[in-house]
Amino acid sequence: MKIVSERVYLSIGSNIGDRFANLTQAVKLLQADSSVQIEAISSVYETQPWGNLNQANFYNIAVSVTTTLAPQELLAVLHEIEQAGHRQRLQHWGPRTIDLDIVYWGDRKINTPDLIVPHPRAHERNFVLLPVQEIAGTDSKVKKQVDAALAEKADTSWINKVEGVSIKP
Repeated sequence: MKIVSERVYLSIGSNIGDRFANLTQAVKLLQADSSVQIEAISSVYETQPWGNLNQANFYNIAVSVTTTLAPQELLAVLHEIEQAGHRQRLQHWGPRTIDLDIVYWGDRKINTPDLIVPHPRAHERNFVLLPVQEIAGTDSKVKKQVDAALAEKADTSWINKVEGVSIKP
């Protein structure tokens, strides 16, 4: 069943090849899907790898969208975008050309074998929380979750806004 959804927040990251170009391509492919409307894109952040520190730094962004797709349908679109970006799943928390995750869907809780929302580790990752906080604005359902997670200070890794670059829809 297709419904008009609440805002959905995606986390997009890259640490292989031209990280900025990889993020830009992912946003363009997302925008090309008529069932997805991009509402906001965060600044680009350079971040320390999470989980496996023995790899290149990431560029990360958050994107808020509205969609008529059901959660599993949106997840399938994200997987297609990852495949178009030559994503290979060779190592858990390893390097990747592109990674797209659904991190928040309003205040909905989704728990299926292949999709958990809110993302089960979003609350402990600055590279997810800070970009989402930047674009959450007046979205009280998500802003409340993000602010609570940031107050826990679970992630001490560094994160820096990349000055002079932005991704436009």
